[in-house]
Amino acid sequence: MATQGGGLSDKDELFSILSNHRRRYTIQFCKQEEGAVTLSDLAEQVAAWEEEKTVSEITSAERKRVYTSLQQTHLPTLADAGMIEYEDHEIELTDAADELDVYMDVVPEDSIPWGVYYLGLSVVGGGVLGAVGLGLLPTEPIPELGWAAVVLGLFAVSAVVHIVQNRRMRLGEMERPP
Repeated sequence: MATQGGGLSDKDELFSILSNHRRRYTIQFCKQEEGAVTLSDLAEQVAAWEEEKTVSEITSAERKRVYTSLQQTHLPTLADAGMIEYEDHEIELTDAADELDVYMDVVPEDSIPWGVYYLGLSVVGGGVLGAVGLGLLPTEPIPELGWAAVVLGLFAVSAVVHIVQNRRMRLGEMERPP
């Protein structure tokens, strides 16, 4: 497949590309399929996600509306940015699409951003270590180094959970795109 464009020049352009849900849905579907996909299959799945239906439930009008929009607007935009290769109604992600994960910190509705979580954890950890230094926490059953190990352990467990959650929340890993 021939590439129809160059690459991304800056973060503003990248965020502009990702600002449209149909382009995110395209990347999601292509990552799930792990290889070239047809425009027809892509349009069906995007229409199904938009209408919150299964692929078999969408109407031909819903499919055609999405198909036309993808063909005329969104796929050329992704191709020009170097995110996909698009030829003969087949779409395939390029290596540049893998770089999107850095910019897609998806935060589920029922959770807090990881930056806020780590800030809170740092405050708690600093409070524990400060209390140990001031003699406010007992050092008899748990020595000073033990308290430091507890704080370090909290950060290590948090980091593991963070990594696992981020891998599950990447485009292409979720059943439905963000």
